[in-house]
Amino acid sequence: MTDRDELDVRPSADAMLARIRGDEAALGGRGRLRIYLGMAPGVGKTYRMLEEAHRRVERGTDLVVGYVESHGRPLTAALLDGLEVIPRASVEHRGVVIEEMDTDAVIARAPTLAIVDELAHTNVPGSFRQKRWEDVEAIRDAGIHVISTCNVQHLESVADAVATITGAPVNERLPDDVLAAADEVELVDMSPRALRQRMKHGNVYPPERAAIALERFFSEGNLTALRELALRFTARRVDEQLGVIATDAGARTGGRFDLVAERTLVVIDGSPGARLALRRGASLASALRGPLVGLIVETPAGSGASFDASRDLRENLDYAADLGAEIVRLQASDLASGVVEAVRTRRATRVVLAAAPPARGLARLGRRSLLDELLERLPGVELHVVPTGDPGGR
Repeated sequence: MTDRDELDVRPSADAMLARIRGDEAALGGRGRLRIYLGMAPGVGKTYRMLEEAHRRVERGTDLVVGYVESHGRPLTAALLDGLEVIPRASVEHRGVVIEEMDTDAVIARAPTLAIVDELAHTNVPGSFRQKRWEDVEAIRDAGIHVISTCNVQHLESVADAVATITGAPVNERLPDDVLAAADEVELVDMSPRALRQRMKHGNVYPPERAAIALERFFSEGNLTALRELALRFTARRVDEQLGVIATDAGARTGGRFDLVAERTLVVIDGSPGARLALRRGASLASALRGPLVGLIVETPAGSGASFDASRDLRENLDYAADLGAEIVRLQASDLASGVVEAVRTRRATRVVLAAAPPARGLARLGRRSLLDELLERLPGVELHVVPTGDPGGR
């Protein structure tokens, strides 16, 4: 029995994920995680990671290479020169000795930063931990920062879809929470055509292997789909970070986001004018290449809506879905408050609504229109009003 057997204190994968999700208090001084994300092997993740390693060493950072796989690429292997490499551990499995990262040796060396390639890698049976991301979590628990790499197809949420698209099973998978909770994620991007050219020149795989790969996994269609997945993940992460920054900065309107992302919000009710507003909103969203959001505000005044009104609302919702709108439903004391809340939470830059011509004479006294309220409360947001021709007004 080894000391490790006697003191089997390794946390389970579930416990590690719980800590990552924030269900368990993080230990003080925990290492940070930076990930280079790519659409496929060969885009240059490991190369970029090693370039950064050299820059860090030149600045005086105490850095070690915990594990890097060059895959026989001479330019990548050359970048290991001048870096301290921790010798790998040997694990015997079915009579074959396989090398894995020596996590204990990395922790014992106690550098400031460790380089660990292929975050989704599955360790050979008999290893102390099943997955490399679990090794990385142990290294970070020791207060050591980590830089790693990952391809998008290894994410658990997309692995099955990737297998269907490419026709190749995805055996090594990474929980989405690990990537989502990383302190930094940098996309290493390359066009499918450029990556295929790299392969043809022998910069990714040997010629005999490259020819087969180009016909199968690395077809232009497969690479385009994988690139879209990687871009979507990165864009979603940036969008989430932008929301956090806005909240921390105390932003109270959507106007400051005009320079970043265009979001069109359409107010939906059961009126015929809502369809006109939806068409206008969809046209704007398409021209601006931004998302379209359909908003329904439930107010106490509208709780007793008739059957016909409810039916008309459902039809307008179906129409919004046909236009590709994301439907947001919220409750508010009045319509204007609901729109303001939605603009702030969804960071809309434009609001489209159907509005009748203003009431005239005595009917106008003592009342403020929805448009008046929104102009006052959303000074940084563009308002697009689609006339309905109904003289009653709002």
